[in-house]
Amino acid sequence: MPALPSARFHTTVAQLRQLPRDGGPEVAFIGRSNAGKSSAINALCRRRRLAFSSSTPGRTQALNFFAIGRESDPPEGFLVDMPGYGYAQAPKAQVDAWTKLVFDYLKGRVTLKRVYLLIDARHGIKKNDEEVMDLLDRAAVSYQIVLTKADKIKAAGVPRLIEETAQKVKRRPAAYPAIIATSSEKGLGLDELRGAIALAVSGG
Repeated sequence: MPALPSARFHTTVAQLRQLPRDGGPEVAFIGRSNAGKSSAINALCRRRRLAFSSSTPGRTQALNFFAIGRESDPPEGFLVDMPGYGYAQAPKAQVDAWTKLVFDYLKGRVTLKRVYLLIDARHGIKKNDEEVMDLLDRAAVSYQIVLTKADKIKAAGVPRLIEETAQKVKRRPAAYPAIIATSSEKGLGLDELRGAIALAVSGG
């Protein structure tokens, strides 16, 4: 996958039939509402408002695709910002519809190389995170845990949190073993995450 700063918005997908049919490898970002998905994408791509970040939980209600690399048709690759789970200010039927869209996408997208599951470092892994990991394990979709907002906890506690998180996922069959701690605001761990993405799309 080319350098992330070349990212640009490509399309919003509300139904599976709208998924891009052509393009290079994809990586997707998923997490609880307000876990920092949009902020992480903006920071990775060094763009302030590539992905829209909101203080309102559940604002992202579709799959947002960002094309990576030189402007070409089809694109060289995609970053995908997925709807948050766990809370949304939307009718239940609407929440159910775009939750199904997310899970159907995860199970059936052959170009998807890895999912990055974003966990707020201040709160750790919650029950709904475990439910998503269960689904990813069943679907055999490779995923890696990214701890966000790591600057919001004491620096001395970050290594311990990484180790505790690694222990919680080490027996999960689809989980990538390395845990990455990041801060979109401070730039912590972003180069490590960029490297992990490059490795994932190359088949590592």
